[in-house]
Amino acid sequence: MARLFDFSGTGALLHLSFVRTALLAAAVLGLIAGLLAPLIVTRGMAFAVHGTAELSFTGGAAALLAGVSVGLGAVVGALVASVVFGLLGLRHRERDSVIGVVLAFGLGLGVLMLALYQGRTANKFGLLTGSIVSVDSTNLWLLTGCAVVVIGALLVYYRPLLFASADPEVAAARGVPVRLLSIVFAVLIGLSTALAVPAVGAILVLAVMVTPGAAAARVSSNPVVVTVLAVLFAEVALVGGVVLSLAPGVPISGYVTTLIFLCYVGCRLVARFRRPAARLAVA
Repeated sequence: MARLFDFSGTGALLHLSFVRTALLAAAVLGLIAGLLAPLIVTRGMAFAVHGTAELSFTGGAAALLAGVSVGLGAVVGALVASVVFGLLGLRHRERDSVIGVVLAFGLGLGVLMLALYQGRTANKFGLLTGSIVSVDSTNLWLLTGCAVVVIGALLVYYRPLLFASADPEVAAARGVPVRLLSIVFAVLIGLSTALAVPAVGAILVLAVMVTPGAAAARVSSNPVVVTVLAVLFAEVALVGGVVLSLAPGVPISGYVTTLIFLCYVGCRLVARFRRPAARLAVA
């Protein structure tokens, strides 16, 4: 246990170039996750994020077995999954069953391919837990490009996407292209998830892409405030998780999930204490 809280060498490690690259990658990933998380929560797509992450793991496993780039395999797997989820799971009552069916098939296939892979065990483990300190400049540029795509798409589609997320039936009646927006948003999730898996692992993606939005939604109903808070929470968890994990030399998963969970618990406590205060003010 003492090793987990030994940060004596953190200052020296922060001067290394690969650590600075990892921190930049964490910051970019936090921006992407924070921007998408509130819409993911509003649309009730947490399970879709989980399914996309697991199927990007399947794509990465296939790439590992084929001897090609794991990042490319993760992107292909996640994009295929997101398009399938967007096309087949448009209605909320159908979405979970579609995701469950595709997820079970894809996950079983991924486990089979990992069992057939004869290379290093660390490569298999890395698909699940990630290794953000192994992110190179190419991965950083891919993450940055993804951030540009996400920001550009939100600038164009944010208002109709928010409308379709809050009330899809009314949005469709008002002429909003709900199906197209569902596919566009699913592709954004798939792209973001795929690029996050090699860095933070398939297990951690759900926490990063969902919890910041769930926490922020507890303390505000203003979409702008919720988005700003979600970005802040994601940055604190990811950048803080990288810094805390450097000296102990352990995967960042435990630190990131702990930090983001503390943000969520803190927001729930704030919301609980605000309600009695609001009742007293009205009285």
